[in-house]
Amino acid sequence: MSIFDYTLKEIQAKLHNKELTVTDLVAASYDQIDRVEEELKSFITLNKEAALAQAKQLDQETNDTNNPLFGIPVGIKDNVLTKGLKTTGASKMLSNFDDPLFDATVVEKLNDAKTVMIGKLNMDEFAMGSSTENSAFSTTHNPWNIDYVPGGSSGGSAAAVAGREVFFSLGSDTGGSIRGPSSYCGVVGMKPTYGLVSRFGVIAFASSLDQVGTITKTVEDNAHVLQAIAGQDPMDQTTVAVDVPNYQDTLKDGVKGLKIAVPKEFLAEGVSEEVKQSVLDALKVYEDLGATWEEVTLPHSKYAVAAYYIISSGEASANLARFDGIRYGHRSENATDMIDLFKKSRSEGFGAEVKRRIMFGTLTQSAGYYDDYYHKAQQARRLIKADFDQLFEKYDVVIGPTTPTTAFKIGEQIDDSLTMYANDLLTIPVNLAGVPAISIPSGFSAETGLPFGLQIIGKHFAEDTVFRTAYAFEQATDHHTKRPNLGGAK
Repeated sequence: MSIFDYTLKEIQAKLHNKELTVTDLVAASYDQIDRVEEELKSFITLNKEAALAQAKQLDQETNDTNNPLFGIPVGIKDNVLTKGLKTTGASKMLSNFDDPLFDATVVEKLNDAKTVMIGKLNMDEFAMGSSTENSAFSTTHNPWNIDYVPGGSSGGSAAAVAGREVFFSLGSDTGGSIRGPSSYCGVVGMKPTYGLVSRFGVIAFASSLDQVGTITKTVEDNAHVLQAIAGQDPMDQTTVAVDVPNYQDTLKDGVKGLKIAVPKEFLAEGVSEEVKQSVLDALKVYEDLGATWEEVTLPHSKYAVAAYYIISSGEASANLARFDGIRYGHRSENATDMIDLFKKSRSEGFGAEVKRRIMFGTLTQSAGYYDDYYHKAQQARRLIKADFDQLFEKYDVVIGPTTPTTAFKIGEQIDDSLTMYANDLLTIPVNLAGVPAISIPSGFSAETGLPFGLQIIGKHFAEDTVFRTAYAFEQATDHHTKRPNLGGAK
């Protein structure tokens, strides 16, 4: 049995019983990276020397078995600031940002839990993309078939967990950027309620939509990690003062009597027949477990993709204005004056997709266009949120596929922006509404062998119900036990 097949709690028991050391865990991560990284390209920067030194130090401590994260190797998406370790956002613009002055709050919390940071994970530049093909450094590959994309923008975060390079990872989710890669890579990815997890120290894409979340092999592991990073942060005024429950208390309570809503829009045109069938098969499992489901409608979800790209691009235009070649980041060496410096630094530093969204966002927020586009998009967002609020008056969770299809081949959609954007049509409404959602493995394509993902959506701050629903399905099936045949993880 591979060391990576153990759950976090099982690892803690082995550490406590001296069957393993933290150094063993960290060495196993770097050994696996050596075996598979040339194929996967999950990482941008490794932290090997510091990680091994930290592991030796932790081996001198007595681990608390009540802390399931003690000594666990973790990968961090490269838009999350890490003091002393390069943070690039996968952009040429920040390729020289070698030493951030502070850790993001989520990194501080993982440090407090005594995890070990293995390195920074690849992503679409500034989190803009659905395939991790927009990175300035490399394209990440899907561990199940390296000819296919891992999803994006947190593709490196999902591929590293699926490829057994780390035990869990952090990603960020603006329109599906955790759940999409988790679906494509056959792992568990949670996007929490907006405001549950601090965004302080996370490079902003769209501030009203971004949310840090967790990627793991199992639902129980995911609940442990979210428990560690959730909570109000005085450095982030969008975090909410709510009590974070112990997700383990209700995780195994089952789903008898649970009421499930299945939006017909989530199984409509554009969703492959295999994906539809995987959802119907999952609903049969829930029926056998004592839950009930009904078909419902989210009537305004048809506006979600358009509203999302208007709102997110508008916010990106404002957030990325700070990258001007003056204070930090890439600075052109060919400028003749200040205005020329702005133009050339940004032209040279940003990739094509980032430029596209900046220009679109600037247009939609400009005089003469704001009311016709940005204001209407915000109105649509309010209606989408109201649709969810209405459903949750009667139902406990909403269930559907995470993505319309399994992963597509690298290079297949990169030049077709509209098709690429449509890959997030099932995940985007969740971000617009600000509710939590998880993607869990729900089967494999008979045609390609690639994973399907089941998306479970809950009420605001009802992560405990989402986890309980996901855990029941996971324990009733064996999809999460499947492993990609890549590099012989040990």
